[in-house]
Amino acid sequence: MGNSALKAHLETAQKTGVFQLTGKGLNEFPEDLQKLTSNLRTIDLSNNKIELLPPLIGKFSFLKSLALNNNKLTSLPEELCKLKKLETLHLNGNHLRQLPAAFGQLSALKTLSLSGNQLRTVPTQLSGLRHLDVVDLSKNQIQNVPDTVGELQAIELNLNQNQISQISVQISHCPRLKVLRLEENCLELSMLPQSILSDSQISLLAVEGNLFEIKKLRELEGYDKYMERFTATKKKFA
Repeated sequence: MGNSALKAHLETAQKTGVFQLTGKGLNEFPEDLQKLTSNLRTIDLSNNKIELLPPLIGKFSFLKSLALNNNKLTSLPEELCKLKKLETLHLNGNHLRQLPAAFGQLSALKTLSLSGNQLRTVPTQLSGLRHLDVVDLSKNQIQNVPDTVGELQAIELNLNQNQISQISVQISHCPRLKVLRLEENCLELSMLPQSILSDSQISLLAVEGNLFEIKKLRELEGYDKYMERFTATKKKFA
């Protein structure tokens, strides 16, 4: 892509606050964007070949939305965690194994998508995010869900298509969790905490494609309580 094309994009971005350059084979984050640190509210660089997110990302203090789906990121810089206004972060289809230690400082974050990465556990940093609504960790290599999940504030947690065989009973203590997706994992019925059914806020539990038949779930103690929540929620949205 020529400099003139990039220049045109930068000029548009300066007016609109949106910089979108997707599917252009970019190998790196465009350095020229730092001229717009105070303008930009949205950056979308999805479907490129970016391997590194530079520390200068931390300078975009007004950024609300950042999308880098389908790139080649293996890690994220700590500076990313300075983005106090960031509400939406899409990083699907990269090679991320972990999140920066200070990730919990992204205090405005509402939506986090990390589908199709190489995470092995539910990042503990997520528990510090008070405004988190939706977390997508599907298609990773997660094997267990740790106790820290109990502090997660999310309303929806998607863990489909992982390798989960163990879930902390703490998950039933999530104060706002309504939707829990666990399809296509390695769960035995005995490893599914019954408190999810009997004693949680969860009103949609998706567990198809594990190591038990769905009809066996209906025999568990607490299933009636779960169905009450399920039906009440369904009525609300009907």
